[in-house]
Amino acid sequence: MKRILYAASECVPFIKTGGLADVCGALPKEFDKRYWDVRVIIPNYSCIDWKYRSQFEYLTNFYLTVGPDLQDKYVGIFRYVMDGITYYFIDNEEYFNCVVPYGDIRYDIEKFCFFDKAVLSVLPVIDFQPDIIHCHDWETGLIPVYLKNEFQGNMFYWGMKTMMTIHNLKFQGVWDKKTLKGLSGLSDYLFTPDKLEFHKDANMLKGGLAYADYITTVSDTYAKEIQTAYYGEGLDGLLSSRHFDMMGIVNGIDYDTYNPATDHKIYVKYDRTDFRKKKVRNKEELQKELGLVQDKRKMMIGLVSRLTDQKGLDLIAYVMEQLVDEFTQLVVIGTGEERYENMFRHYAWKYPDHVSANICYSDTLAHKLYAAADAFLMPSRFEPCGLTQLISFRYGTVPIVRETGGLKDTVVPFNEYDNSGDGFSFANYNAHEMLRIINYAKQVYFDKKAKWNKMVERGMDKDFSWKNSRIKYEDLYNYLIGDKVEGSESLE
Repeated sequence: MKRILYAASECVPFIKTGGLADVCGALPKEFDKRYWDVRVIIPNYSCIDWKYRSQFEYLTNFYLTVGPDLQDKYVGIFRYVMDGITYYFIDNEEYFNCVVPYGDIRYDIEKFCFFDKAVLSVLPVIDFQPDIIHCHDWETGLIPVYLKNEFQGNMFYWGMKTMMTIHNLKFQGVWDKKTLKGLSGLSDYLFTPDKLEFHKDANMLKGGLAYADYITTVSDTYAKEIQTAYYGEGLDGLLSSRHFDMMGIVNGIDYDTYNPATDHKIYVKYDRTDFRKKKVRNKEELQKELGLVQDKRKMMIGLVSRLTDQKGLDLIAYVMEQLVDEFTQLVVIGTGEERYENMFRHYAWKYPDHVSANICYSDTLAHKLYAAADAFLMPSRFEPCGLTQLISFRYGTVPIVRETGGLKDTVVPFNEYDNSGDGFSFANYNAHEMLRIINYAKQVYFDKKAKWNKMVERGMDKDFSWKNSRIKYEDLYNYLIGDKVEGSESLE
């Protein structure tokens, strides 16, 4: 039996702000429980829904000194078993009594210094000795550092490996060295340029990347991109030096949650065999609900996104007047930077028949849009993995993307000459190049509908379920542990 512990700051269904919660919630359930004991540990946030928290089982508590500035801190341990997975929750009201999991970065750094040391400290108490601790993003960056240094004096921890997964390199947990030394209790010799030091400050993610036994990120292209200065966020040198111990594995999506044949949130259910007749009815119903012109012949382009620069919205703003013509409707769902919220509101006011700006996040409305839209637009500046294009494929909605990160790895550009591909893409971060490929997609949609529908079929045939990701992680875990679980592959 191989033992894996996922350490993270969030996990579906308990708490979610981004894609890493989906990974930590979905992936552990995919492993064959005859061979794998995969458990998860996260903070016991007070904002976790009471329907879960009320069922948490209290195990024990102890007091922990993290560093000279964090002494005698209460560590409570709770446990909850769901879908065959054991979840542990680190309890401390001072740090995790909150409305949202993150806020002030200085305070976040303090509470995750506490969390990281607590994760390792609770293992003997709960009698769980993992072969690998799989750490996710900067919030768990100090776990590999503590394990390879302070905790090596205890035989219990000998032989444990760590893996560090980068979900978004932009967030790193950077603060001044003096403060981080006082909070973490880590020795001075660790705060050097080859370890935690980062432009004279200290960097929690960098520490994790330096000390982890292996590094993964959420797509193969992103793993290559972050070794360059443009995408590397100041860590490209370190990542380049570790390129033999790094790989990208594309995230999956929950194929039960995102299934147009069974989705109760959409107007009309459909599948690969009948989307030609039924998918368009979802478009007509959404046009009616949002107050757009009801015309099934219009091409509906969807956009579900955080409204930020990362998502390429400056490109859209630059060519918005040309993008929204009399044949096209644009439906936007999301919140973010005020300038982009107001930009979409403005065009919804100016072109009420063609633009719908839904400055909110509604999961139900998002499902309706996936089912209704003909195409989905993702012109991201960078995109570690991206889930929207994977969901779009599932719903027979053609993605239009920029060739970066996971978008490049998952979308095959349409080739009308050999009738291949399942989406449209452009390479350079340029508004007119984006507009050109959108116009080409429109041309195919209106003038070559048979080819468009074949493209939809190819997209719906793709498999981005967690099963594929699980096989790759399984192989990687076996590689790190040093042997292979006999029969694990043959169970498929």
